[in-house]
Amino acid sequence: MMKDASTYNRRSILAGAAVALGGAAVSTSLTGTPALAETATAPARTGATIRPGDPRYRELSTGNNQRFVARPDYIRMIASPEDAEAAVRDAVREGKRVSIRGGGHCFSDFVCNPEVEVVLDVSEMTGVYYDATRRAFVVEAGARLINVYEALFKGWNVTIPGGICYSVGVGGHFSGGGYGLLSRQLGLTVDHLYGVEVVVVDAGRRVRTVIATREASDPNRDLWWAHTGGGGGNFGVITRYFFRSPGAKGSNPTDQLVSPPSTVLVSAVEFPWEELTQAAFGRLLKNFGAWHEKNSAPDSPYANLSSLFNVSHRSHGSMGMFTQLDAATPNARRLLDDYMTAITEGVGVAPRSSTRSMGEIGPMPGLAAPRELPWLQATRMVGTNNPTITNPSSRGTHKSAYMRKNFTDAQIAALYRCATYPNFTNPDTMVVLFSFGGKVNAVRPDATANAQRSSVFKMCFQTFWADQRDDALHLAWARDSYEEFFAATGGVPVPGDSAEGCYINYPDNDVLDPARNRSGVPWSTLYFKENYPRLRQVKRRWDPTNYFRHKMSIEPAAS
Repeated sequence: MMKDASTYNRRSILAGAAVALGGAAVSTSLTGTPALAETATAPARTGATIRPGDPRYRELSTGNNQRFVARPDYIRMIASPEDAEAAVRDAVREGKRVSIRGGGHCFSDFVCNPEVEVVLDVSEMTGVYYDATRRAFVVEAGARLINVYEALFKGWNVTIPGGICYSVGVGGHFSGGGYGLLSRQLGLTVDHLYGVEVVVVDAGRRVRTVIATREASDPNRDLWWAHTGGGGGNFGVITRYFFRSPGAKGSNPTDQLVSPPSTVLVSAVEFPWEELTQAAFGRLLKNFGAWHEKNSAPDSPYANLSSLFNVSHRSHGSMGMFTQLDAATPNARRLLDDYMTAITEGVGVAPRSSTRSMGEIGPMPGLAAPRELPWLQATRMVGTNNPTITNPSSRGTHKSAYMRKNFTDAQIAALYRCATYPNFTNPDTMVVLFSFGGKVNAVRPDATANAQRSSVFKMCFQTFWADQRDDALHLAWARDSYEEFFAATGGVPVPGDSAEGCYINYPDNDVLDPARNRSGVPWSTLYFKENYPRLRQVKRRWDPTNYFRHKMSIEPAAS
């Protein structure tokens, strides 16, 4: 039996949606596109303005990575789409340089840096609800992934294939082409993005709110496309995302977005460093690479399986691997067993129960033998039990790569030196290998702004530390390891036969430096490949004055 829109709005309150709910009423935006209206009894909220001297100022002048600090004239907390438009209009009138914060964690200084005069913070916009007029689920730009998963699952048994870490803010995660353990099975988050609401600034410095959708007839469609992998902070202030899976039919909300697995098989194992010779290390990683090169086609019987392998520094004591598989997959247990056999073949080291953390995943003892769990329970377990990546007092550095082929012998040797880096004893140091491909690679590279559609696994070189005095040591580890690994292509993963560039949600300012990026390939090609010229055209149309910018933002195309 169908329920009316008001029923779904009441449900969204229970799921932690915003005070002002949409879906029952329709208004017209400045672009003439139907837009969500606030309910008549809930006026648009206005967030706080926080200036120096306010006890909140210090906390809100930095983010999750304490390497990056701003000294803005003020931080503007944004509580509604109308509030966002007013905040941007004020900053434009005052001639202030702005940055945009979604409330999660940015790996670079795009939000917090000395040039920023106003931080526009949308982290109070956390609603998740259904919009009957668009047949789409609305996720406000300040929400975090765990809240989105909980609300969508509890309310409608639907989901989006987003990331593992519970505290990731959706504002940047979605716009950069977010991925996670369900992506091989369901694609990227942006493969289900129907629309986006953005506050933009035109050539005359006029501020307006625009809704852009993937509909072929939508005159704003290019703005939607730019937010399917172009990255945050480029075109305006994102206030709301709209999700509806391609091909969705009817009007029942439960049919508009993909459903998660009912249950999943999970496995968590570790390989003790004390038993790993250099040869065993190399065989283990080559097995991982070979399996993914062989089994990452969209129609692979293993498309429902994803694995996260933390190649931790030797000082950690072990390397850990977490694997998840939709339990409804035909022959699921056999597929998972065959995967583990392929990964460990010829290594000579038996995997053990995971008693230590695996990078951003905490200890998971008792899962050496696979266990079947409800999907949401497994999602909570994986995403919330280790504070390494979300420690708000830590410093960090991150470097990424998409890989299309297995490791070369030279790359394995580089990884071994990276994992045994001398005079280095930080256990929170690792290279993360993450399953990719599957349904991600069923989409054309130009269908979304996320151009990397032929990779089989992703890499992230990362380390976390506490003391500013240790910055040079940790940055040296990351730079030396990454540049040696990609020595054959000038220190970076140049798109080609074996690699496919970098992930914009793991931004790395080093690729702007010719001393570090010796490939001759510009950073924009590493992150966006052939899609960058089109992104520049979108930038010229929607942000012609380059008002929204950071060190790696899209440059407007020349007139």
